[in-house]
Amino acid sequence: MARTKKEDSGEGKKIVVQNRKARHDYDIVDRIETGIVLQGTEVKSLRAGKVNLKDSYALVEGREVFLHRVHIGAYEGGTYYNHEPERTRKLLLHGVEIRRLAGRTQQQGLTLVPLSIYFLKGRAKIELGVAKGKKQYDKRNALAERQAQREVQRALKDRNR
Repeated sequence: MARTKKEDSGEGKKIVVQNRKARHDYDIVDRIETGIVLQGTEVKSLRAGKVNLKDSYALVEGREVFLHRVHIGAYEGGTYYNHEPERTRKLLLHGVEIRRLAGRTQQQGLTLVPLSIYFLKGRAKIELGVAKGKKQYDKRNALAERQAQREVQRALKDRNR
């Protein structure tokens, strides 16, 4: 089968991992696509899907943004040059974006949470969410709404049979 131009140029978005817990624990106010500085073995581990975003977050430190507590497993084929699994990684953003994020996180009480890691045109990207924490009752309300929506969908499906 012949490859299409889209496959050759690598324009497809290949999602490696999504942080579903972040969507449960936070209200996502805004989303930002960022690049990430990785070592060679980290890229290979990402392509193999050995990554965990649970309990990870990003911080603005000075004029840079860093990603903390993201676990990228060791690469199987790596030697003693393998990377440290939970090291702090630098995110690639423009200065204007960094200043805007710094202002929002300091003054408005928002936090930066990684929502997903994916490859776009052969480069690793992170979707950062500017998020506000949910209270316990907000989580219960969201769960109840989702469950009610599922019941409505089931009823409509059974009715159409």
